[in-house]
Amino acid sequence: MLAAVTASGSLRRPHHVAEQPASGAAASTPPPPSSEAVPPPGRVPESDPPYVNPIAEPPILPESPKGSLLWRVRGMIRSVRPHQWVKNLFVLAPVVFAKHLTHPSIIKSALGAFAIFCLLAGAVYTLNDLVDVKADRVHPVKRYRPIASGRVPLPLAKGMAVALVLVALGGALIGPFEFFLTALAYFILNLAYSLRLKKVAYLDVGCIALGFVLRVLAGGFATKTPISGFMVACTALLALFLGFGKRRHELAGVNAAKQRSALEAYSPQALTVALALTGVATVGTYLAYTLDPTTRSFFQSEYLWMTTIHPLFGVFRFLQLVAGRPKAESPTQEMLRDVPFVLNLVMYVAEVIFIVYRLRPS
Repeated sequence: MLAAVTASGSLRRPHHVAEQPASGAAASTPPPPSSEAVPPPGRVPESDPPYVNPIAEPPILPESPKGSLLWRVRGMIRSVRPHQWVKNLFVLAPVVFAKHLTHPSIIKSALGAFAIFCLLAGAVYTLNDLVDVKADRVHPVKRYRPIASGRVPLPLAKGMAVALVLVALGGALIGPFEFFLTALAYFILNLAYSLRLKKVAYLDVGCIALGFVLRVLAGGFATKTPISGFMVACTALLALFLGFGKRRHELAGVNAAKQRSALEAYSPQALTVALALTGVATVGTYLAYTLDPTTRSFFQSEYLWMTTIHPLFGVFRFLQLVAGRPKAESPTQEMLRDVPFVLNLVMYVAEVIFIVYRLRPS
């Protein structure tokens, strides 16, 4: 920000712009601002007052001195976005609904699959930031990401991505071959998404949904657990709903097309319809799953349908976050910080475990 409006309505120069000598009664005109606020490599862009990310989590430890080794290491950790790994909990879904939470060997395999997908996700996020580095540098929030700001140099980020992929796929080979193929397909899909498919409207959201479905399939293959068609359908519809919500949120931002080229082909009306259809379909499919005779027989319970209130609340709450927090970087990140949403999710998990298990594990 090169100028700020004071309470009296006059303009003042920021502290980092030197005052120009006055000539007579009039002062010389300051140089015009740059058309793009692109930070120089290795430096976080400045602002007046200093930028404070309104959605950032407070650091657990004090920030390391800028330019130090620990400062760069922390930037590397931020680049793989550990807070986003919660999405990989979908890998564990088949184990929960197959009543296998009391089987240590199955839990061990499921946690191994979860760890491998966390490594793959970290590689994918790093690759995505490498591809989007120029666009991120003109984004009001994303330009402070470690790669866009220069905190993590480009060669180091490339090396990180390659190492994460090799370790993850090498670990996947230890499990069943079907699991390895699913993990490989997940990486190839996300690589294609980062390089090309994310620029195609609606296909980009479809790729996100397919990524969630692959997570669920991977969890089933890793633990040799059968997967219900209802689970696959619910996962796909829920991911589509969240993806369309994220695009609707991004479309309301400033310079949306510069930040994501696919947004040029979206319209608010079409995304509103897509959100309504996928939201209703998600809740309806889950309700059908809970009322299915096979489901009721397997869980020996007639009450699972009562948990439908939680997905319904989650859908409405997410729509409120999309519309009510336009300055947030992503509504999918905001929902994990939203107290009502998190409480609803915790209650849902507790009720499902109580109804599904009821001290009668498989």
